[in-house]
Amino acid sequence: MRILQIAPPWLSVPPKRYGGIELVVSALADGLVDSGHDVTLVASGGSHSKARLEIVFREPPFAQLGDTRIETIQALTAYRMRRDYDVIHDHTGTVGPALGALAVGTPVVHTLHTPWLDEQIRLARLVAPPVHLVAISHDQADRAPADVPIAAVVHNGIPIDRYPFATEKDDYLLFVGRANREKGPEVAIEVARRLGRRLILAMKTNERYEREYWHVVLQPLIARDPDNIEVVPDPDHEHKAELMAKATVVVVPIQWAEPFGLVMAEANACGTPVVAFDAGAASEVIGHGTTGYVVPAGDIDGFCAAVELAESIRPDDCRAHVAERFSVQRMVADYERVYDAATTIDLRTASDAPVRIAESL
Repeated sequence: MRILQIAPPWLSVPPKRYGGIELVVSALADGLVDSGHDVTLVASGGSHSKARLEIVFREPPFAQLGDTRIETIQALTAYRMRRDYDVIHDHTGTVGPALGALAVGTPVVHTLHTPWLDEQIRLARLVAPPVHLVAISHDQADRAPADVPIAAVVHNGIPIDRYPFATEKDDYLLFVGRANREKGPEVAIEVARRLGRRLILAMKTNERYEREYWHVVLQPLIARDPDNIEVVPDPDHEHKAELMAKATVVVVPIQWAEPFGLVMAEANACGTPVVAFDAGAASEVIGHGTTGYVVPAGDIDGFCAAVELAESIRPDDCRAHVAERFSVQRMVADYERVYDAATTIDLRTASDAPVRIAESL
């Protein structure tokens, strides 16, 4: 099958540092090539892939993040090539699926990489059908309005060989994520304080709202206990994976409906248990009692108790869980079924609302 993958324009694929969507797109494109497909990846400069690359911007325009003109250029460049492909898989934010709803001749699949905000709901109602929307968790799919058809649920997959596996751990807790309220870094600090444990914050702080949260909320908390809290700003993939592999527990005190939560799968791939609040897809990613614990939202005492319990979890079980449920090979097979259905079902002419392509995905 001839497949056109469209990445967001802001970062290279795979990302050198933070960038969960780009990591998934990279793994998917490479995995589809390995499965024998003819794949083109539209991405920004600095990208590398087994797929054929179409570079739109020589340098990733991260400094212009959110500029719809940038996203429009990326998406238009891709959709102008649509007649050369059997299916288009769009991973961009808003402009891509909007163009996909109007494009004629090639079916479009769009993965919902972000949570359901009001504007996204309005967009989804306008584009689906004809665009085939794919959710990245059952929780995300269940949160879709009744009049927004979800074609399938496909959990993200990660290239497990890029994550070092360690059975011997160092004595620290690890938080990985953006500096914002939704990720709960201040809760991670409180958990470490209550347990008297060392905490490493591997944190992205390069966007304006992240810097504000860092200065206003996090810095004063860190200043109270500087000897037990270490900050690693925006680590690259290798450094992040090394921190995950050696951590005793990765803490994920999310305060929102996380659509997937790639950090949880990444930590388990390194053989490290995860403790998270029960929000969004956490219970789909973590094997409760096997690869970590899912704690009722807001229960910090329960979170602390779960961290101590998690230290007895076997690293081998964590790694096996990811290999079974969140491998690139499983993700590729699921998307192959989505593509097959998308090239068979014409949502522009279907008289009834489409059902899920595969309820088992």
